[in-house]
Amino acid sequence: MSTAAPPADWHRLDPRTVLVTALVVAGVVAGAAIPVTLGLTRWSSLPVAVLQVLAGALLVIGVAAGADRVRWHRTRYRIGTERVDLHTGLLLVKRRSLARSRIRTVDLTANLMLRLLGLVTVRIGTGEQGSESTLVLDPVTRAEGERLRLLLLERAATASPGVHREGELAVLDPRWIRYAPVSFVAPMLGGAAAGAVMQVSDWIGAQGQVIEWVGDRFRETPLLWTIIVLVLAALVAGVVGALGLWIEMWWNYRLEREAGGTLRVRRGLFTSRSISVEEARLRGVDLVEPLGVRLLGAARLDAITTGLAKDHEARNADHNTLLPAAPRTRADSVAADVLREPDTPTGAALTPHPLAARGRRLRWSLAAALAPVLILTLLGALLTPVLLWIALGCAAVAVPVAVALALDAYRALGHALSGRYLVTRSGTVRRSTAALERAGVIGWTVKQSVFQRRAGLLSITATTAAGGGAYTAYDTDASEGLTFAADAVPGLLEPFLERSPKGA
Repeated sequence: MSTAAPPADWHRLDPRTVLVTALVVAGVVAGAAIPVTLGLTRWSSLPVAVLQVLAGALLVIGVAAGADRVRWHRTRYRIGTERVDLHTGLLLVKRRSLARSRIRTVDLTANLMLRLLGLVTVRIGTGEQGSESTLVLDPVTRAEGERLRLLLLERAATASPGVHREGELAVLDPRWIRYAPVSFVAPMLGGAAAGAVMQVSDWIGAQGQVIEWVGDRFRETPLLWTIIVLVLAALVAGVVGALGLWIEMWWNYRLEREAGGTLRVRRGLFTSRSISVEEARLRGVDLVEPLGVRLLGAARLDAITTGLAKDHEARNADHNTLLPAAPRTRADSVAADVLREPDTPTGAALTPHPLAARGRRLRWSLAAALAPVLILTLLGALLTPVLLWIALGCAAVAVPVAVALALDAYRALGHALSGRYLVTRSGTVRRSTAALERAGVIGWTVKQSVFQRRAGLLSITATTAAGGGAYTAYDTDASEGLTFAADAVPGLLEPFLERSPKGA
């Protein structure tokens, strides 16, 4: 029985989605085939095991391709004058619709397989939380994806304040790759590489041989040097991985301002990504300086906006990053261009915080460093003197590091008003300088613990619907912090302030 064709204004996904699914599943099955085959040889001969794995692989690929064929047949979308509709599902039919006036993001993503076939995945979102605020068209042709992006983000071009240019705002400088090895990703990837070696060797039943081989290499080496060499090897692997990850994520990077007021970030080597940020939803920028990157005088730039989708893909793709780690002066100039300001608010002179804030950070940092030392000391007194020596070594290393980080955290504290923006800065391992548009502040939260009250301090937080939702000036002078908030958004905090009469 033939199926009636959908109305002319309805569109289907690209039929090559079935081929993409079959190839992706085939790759996954191929990766799992070797350990599964070796596992089956324990109960049968190698030829039989190979035939069993091959039959299972073909079955899995066929089922996946068939299911995707049904999904393609049952999926259609329509771009109306007021709404975008998506209908899909077989047993559980879903009909979802988004008002075009609420659409804030149309992002295009294409992995290597999709790029080879000229396809993209389109994510249409309203910038709100939850999967119901996002429609995914997976996949359509690249031309169709670009057509949808331009159509759905079309806005009447209006004159914007400032003299900053349209078009290209920033492009990739290959020298920025030098910041990749000093990020926190490198040691994480090094640990992951060591874990992967042990896991794969366990799959093929050779973990014991791997451990024995490593032991033979260091049989005559003292334990301390063995640990140092293995850690360095993991770090080298992590550095190589960090460089590869940076190239994959940021190759072909370009930041542009399009007509009509849209910032567009394009990047990616194997998986290309196109992320659009509507300037009407932009509430500021966040200059982020992780410790290693900051020591080299660099920073990255994130957008503070209400218009970026929060789905799984976005969370794992630095969806709000406008500029990767780059020299601090370059990050400041891009921030000025993005905000259409002659001088970047992230470079404003900040009001320092009282010395009492330094004391609080020293106490917190020393407490965190000495807590494990105290535990080791108690265990050493009860069990073995070896733990006492370990505790002494930990204290010798941890205390100076804790003091240095506490002092650095205190130097980072600051706040200021810079034109249309309020600026807050804090952090040491991850220093953040947030420039938030004062008009985007919807409330203030004032916190003052017993210890802060005794020291004459308080923490004041600007709440907003954009970005992280809250930006805090920690441990400010009590009167200075309240004055800062009152001046930043006049009329919002005054009803809750008690001012001393003049001359009192």
